[in-house]
Amino acid sequence: MSQSELLNLRLAPTVAGVDEAGRGPLAGSVYAAAVILHPEKPIVGLKDSKKLSAKRREVLAQEIKRNAVAWSVAWAGVEEIDSINILQATLLAMQRAVERLVVTPTEVLVDGNQRPQLSVPVQTIIKGDALVPAISAASILAKCARDAEAYQLAQQYPGFGFERHKGYGTAEHMRQLHLLGATPAHRRSFKPVALAPLWKAVS
Repeated sequence: MSQSELLNLRLAPTVAGVDEAGRGPLAGSVYAAAVILHPEKPIVGLKDSKKLSAKRREVLAQEIKRNAVAWSVAWAGVEEIDSINILQATLLAMQRAVERLVVTPTEVLVDGNQRPQLSVPVQTIIKGDALVPAISAASILAKCARDAEAYQLAQQYPGFGFERHKGYGTAEHMRQLHLLGATPAHRRSFKPVALAPLWKAVS
């Protein structure tokens, strides 16, 4: 895609950016967001959510929600991930996010190289979260939603450290997974989880 084509897509008022968060963790849902930015309400500081602090992401997320033409967040749960695999669950979450927009986009730009099944044209863009503001905005909303779930899991399953590792397979998480067992929030189709004992709720 040429620079001029990319610029035109960035400025189009009915083009939605889509990105996901949570493909890699061993627990929790996978999230996706879709955003149509307002061409007359630019948001300063949009970039790949992984390059922003948690505090800055939250500030930008509120600004996106206030100023975007439309936005939505959707997810696919652990049972869906285990049933259809993480890639298909991610694409399903993306599809749901776009379908929940209150404004139907004329085109959808997706970060990466995998496209969800949609009734509107879809274009994939490698590193789109760094190149297209609408995708950056979607990246931020998806990441904030994913982190919010991680904090909920931390309260539901104390001792796992979800508030720190967000479900990723860190040394701490792996240690607690084998010590405490795999909870209902863990993805049984992921090998480290499948090899762990089952969690037993303490009454």
